[in-house]
Amino acid sequence: MYEFVPYKFGGFSFTSYADKRRLIEQGLLTDEERVWKLTTAGREAARVPPLTRMGMDRFARRHEGARGDSLVVAAYRAHPYYAIRSEMAERLLAGDPGARAAVEAARPAVGKPGVCTIGYEGSSLEGYLNRLLHAGVTLLCDVRRNPLSRKYGFSKGTLSKGCEGIGIRYEHLPELGIASEERRELHTQEDYDALFFSYEQYSLPLQTEALAKIRRWVERGERVALTCFERLPQQCHRHCVADALARDFGQRFAPTHL
Repeated sequence: MYEFVPYKFGGFSFTSYADKRRLIEQGLLTDEERVWKLTTAGREAARVPPLTRMGMDRFARRHEGARGDSLVVAAYRAHPYYAIRSEMAERLLAGDPGARAAVEAARPAVGKPGVCTIGYEGSSLEGYLNRLLHAGVTLLCDVRRNPLSRKYGFSKGTLSKGCEGIGIRYEHLPELGIASEERRELHTQEDYDALFFSYEQYSLPLQTEALAKIRRWVERGERVALTCFERLPQQCHRHCVADALARDFGQRFAPTHL
């Protein structure tokens, strides 16, 4: 839905030398300093499936000669959801009340104040942000100790800008995180449970101010999503934070896990 990077291929996005190094490590680019050259695996990843190619060809024929605003308008009319956060939509669709109404109808409702949780494991940035939009989230609270990620889009700087671009406020509460050295050797659910037991007994009780801050956000009308890496909440400490909020402040803070 939203394009946050200047170039993609085969589902991979890159903008910097660091991104190039990651593609090299994944075996998709050859390890050459001055050129970008796909490996065999890279060519396969960049290959467009035949059905997708046919759809691209049909689109190109249908919109042959369209440029700039006219092409954007065609996309907005065909897919109104793509325009819900557009800064150009009002101008481009000024003479088309039907298209403007379709955009408004496609806009997800702002969620009622409360708490939800979300992990980005297995998600693209685009898919992750769309999940937040559909859930009516207004504030994303990052509860990682170190908000860095080798997965494109999920380090603090890029994630906060992505949220800003779709009207979601980003906040980081590192004091609610778990140190990386404590997260090693987690192989079974029992390992996770032991880690979270220690976290709830010794670390979380010290973070009353951070929990109170989340409470104040909700009381001011925000729908807050607690975020970390793991897809499953029972394998992520965010569920401990959410449970503490419900326990300390009442069932109004009982979480929804996205």
